[in-house]
Amino acid sequence: MSQKLLNFGIFCFFASFDYNKKNFAGYDLKVAIIGAGAAGIMAAITAKRINKNIDIDLFDANSGIGKKILASGNGRCNISNSQVSEKNYLGENPEFVSYALKQFTFNDFEKFCKSIGLLLDIKETNKVYPLSNEAKSVVNLLQLTLEELDVNIYTKTFIKDIEKIEDKFDIKTDENEFKGYDKVVISNGLGAAPQLKANESGLDFASKFGHSYNITYPSLVGLQTSEVYGGKLQGVKKECNVSLYIDGNLEQEIYGDVLFTKYGVSGFAILDISQLASYHLSLYQDVKIAINFFPKINRNDLGDQIQSLFKSVPNQRAVDLLTGMVSNKIAPVLLDICKINIETLARDINAKQIKAIAYQLNQWKLKVIDTQGFGHAEASGGGVRTVEIDNRTYESKKCEGLYFAGEVLDIVGNRGGFNLQFAWASGYLVGKNLAN
Repeated sequence: MSQKLLNFGIFCFFASFDYNKKNFAGYDLKVAIIGAGAAGIMAAITAKRINKNIDIDLFDANSGIGKKILASGNGRCNISNSQVSEKNYLGENPEFVSYALKQFTFNDFEKFCKSIGLLLDIKETNKVYPLSNEAKSVVNLLQLTLEELDVNIYTKTFIKDIEKIEDKFDIKTDENEFKGYDKVVISNGLGAAPQLKANESGLDFASKFGHSYNITYPSLVGLQTSEVYGGKLQGVKKECNVSLYIDGNLEQEIYGDVLFTKYGVSGFAILDISQLASYHLSLYQDVKIAINFFPKINRNDLGDQIQSLFKSVPNQRAVDLLTGMVSNKIAPVLLDICKINIETLARDINAKQIKAIAYQLNQWKLKVIDTQGFGHAEASGGGVRTVEIDNRTYESKKCEGLYFAGEVLDIVGNRGGFNLQFAWASGYLVGKNLAN
């Protein structure tokens, strides 16, 4: 493909959106974007491509941009999901995301990626990765695009305070003061991954300008349980059905792998169910999970299979025979829970005990007492209340010229690229409106 044809394709992509066609020649607009994650980067690129006369300062506390992008997908970068809807999000008002997702669809995101030289690998699961299979390539291309557009990037710069004097914003760090911004974007996320300098300063800034926020909580995170069995089950992993109970009521069911740990449970099924579990923990509700090790076998049939197993080899210990259907770490703990001596022979297990074993394997209940915290969480729930944000522009309803994008808002996505897709989409809307 010739360079002219490529440039024309890029032009057509951005021209396809309903941009304001105002002539910006000689128009001086100064913008600060706090947080150089996916949302902040997208806002900067979008705004600069529409209005080249806009002066953008992009700030981040880290030594480089896109640190959470680099960490996503275990370094492979689960950059998006090809099938996204508001059903993939949680928050006080999940439908808030609908307009952004319609204005910046996955197809639009794919075109954007091509415009910066990034090709995508769309999996059958709808998860999307860079074709390079490296998160670093994503960040490198975003960095090159920002530099080409003359966005001013300030790394290792932690913003301490924002003030608005008349119609201009001033920003303060420990060492410097940046003055005279017409617009400010808060896109520096929340507390997930503090090792990447994540913090909740965005909530402090929001509060200063009259915003309220909902309590934050770790999301997509391992769960601590009151029952840890002395660490005897640590390392056991199995695909199971996991049910979430809130105050005794069934709230959610998810199938996937469960990993027992020294603190409780993890694994993909647990990360998925942790979103609601963590939210209800933050409200001090009773949270329990029930693990079904054999979801494709009903309890009665499972009992019959155990009985048949014990009858076939009656002179062996029951604990040894059980290792033919569950992990050798699970078998002794299972008998202990059912109050059966570990030395009991299969022939001496009665019908009531078999029923108890089958029930435990079908409903292995654990009380959730906490999560592994923000340090182990992939995302944060809670944040700035979306009722106070214009869902079409992402501008504050409390303060003209103040915008929010990404995780700092009370929106959190499911596992599988949904959080990044919301970051891209919200950043796009912000960028579009920064330039107008």
